[in-house]
Amino acid sequence: MRSGNLLAIFGSAILASCALLGGGLTGQDHPLAGRVWDVRAQRFVEPAQVVERMRAARVVLLGETHDNPEHHRIQAMLFDEMLSAGLRPALVMEQFDTEFQPAIDAARVSPGATAESVADAGQFNRVGWNWAFYEPLVRSALEAGVPIVAANLSRAEARRVGTSGFAALGEERAERLDPNAVWSEERQKTMVAEIVAGHCGQAPEHVVPAIASAQRARDAVMADALARHAQGGAVGIIGRGHARRDLGVPLYLARTAPDADVVVLAMVEVEPGKHRPEEYLPPGEGPPVFDFLWFTPRADRPDPCEPLRRKGFPGASNASQQAR
Repeated sequence: MRSGNLLAIFGSAILASCALLGGGLTGQDHPLAGRVWDVRAQRFVEPAQVVERMRAARVVLLGETHDNPEHHRIQAMLFDEMLSAGLRPALVMEQFDTEFQPAIDAARVSPGATAESVADAGQFNRVGWNWAFYEPLVRSALEAGVPIVAANLSRAEARRVGTSGFAALGEERAERLDPNAVWSEERQKTMVAEIVAGHCGQAPEHVVPAIASAQRARDAVMADALARHAQGGAVGIIGRGHARRDLGVPLYLARTAPDADVVVLAMVEVEPGKHRPEEYLPPGEGPPVFDFLWFTPRADRPDPCEPLRRKGFPGASNASQQAR
């Protein structure tokens, strides 16, 4: 089977799994569900302690699994807690592409603005993203009068980066962001392994470097959006994989906003048989990739790798739920 057909099958399965609207949850009785693990302190903490730490930070990254309704409930609650404390952080969202920022800004200050009008102005992709999950965040930001910031590269831009390299970002932006400045061969190996796992173990070898380049460009652009609002505070709504300190947005943010105090909270779905928080972290002895793990039940979703197995790929492994 040609690689294009393989990726099309995989992409269709992922879109189907991400299109769940308020689907059910499993694992509510898991011993970790509902608990929060402080990765650095190696102990469980109360949600109020997480909120307190978030309020003291300049940048907060909330790493979600995009189709899990519990993750959306938690991050809306955390954002509202910050607003209720009198803080006014910008809401920085992976779900909006940067090219639509002027339209979002205009819609936000228009008379009678609503979350719906902002979503329409920002060309929110209601097929790829579940708007019902994100509407409460946009509504809260609108009511509080805080900036709503588009953070993502469009698919077309990411595709150009995958084909032509970081020069496709444009000379000024490529030089300013310089994704290679923070990269290493070891990081590339780790990202490649994540990409292969996320594609059911079947990503064609010649395609993976392009996917990695597009991913790195997205992370750098998201970090740039956050850095521009770090002084006044920013909350980033991003996929959990994007939130990794060793590979994702924080890596670039440390370069573009080196003085910003950054807190990274990953919302993590529990898995059967995994009862220790350490089992949910990448192996290795390096610095923590997240600051907090907030464990939640799993969203009911079809196995995105099953269509590949039906198509004759019996070795297709379960896709990683890194939610990149």
